[in-house]
Amino acid sequence: MDTNRTLTLVAPTRLEGYGVRLRAWTDADLADLVALYDDPEMARWTPVASPFDLDAARAYLAGAREGLAEGRRVQLAVTTDGALPRGEVLLFRSGADERDLELAYGVGAAHRGQGLAGRAVRLAAEYAVREIRPRRVVLRIAAANAASEAVARTCAFELTDEPPVTRVSRGREAVLRTWRLRT
Repeated sequence: MDTNRTLTLVAPTRLEGYGVRLRAWTDADLADLVALYDDPEMARWTPVASPFDLDAARAYLAGAREGLAEGRRVQLAVTTDGALPRGEVLLFRSGADERDLELAYGVGAAHRGQGLAGRAVRLAAEYAVREIRPRRVVLRIAAANAASEAVARTCAFELTDEPPVTRVSRGREAVLRTWRLRT
């Protein structure tokens, strides 16, 4: 693996495994995006707009398409049937080191507690290692986000001793710890 290259991301048509199907977002998903992201927990842990309405969903989908066109980011709907979005998994070049691939994820309130996040992260991480071949696959998680830390542990990620990463979104500062996929 070339550890000096910058990653270029291309969306897979579809990923399937572990009882989930990951697929591209479509314009038909706008109402589902609102249902997933207009939620206090999503607003607490993610940088999405809050409140999250149809205008926010349109802007979000446009941003996802732009990130994909630039080869920086892939955003996939998490489904169990290939149709109804229950969450999202994102793959993107890390801002700290563009040789690293960062994953992020969220599951809608109505679909939590079913293991969807863990299954989607596992599937996306395996795809990343096999097809994208980054230097490493990482998650950035706030220390207070116990649910996301549990997903990280379940999916073979381990907490690193790297200094926390600070990100600002919606005027709010988030201090995130780095987890890396064990090889």
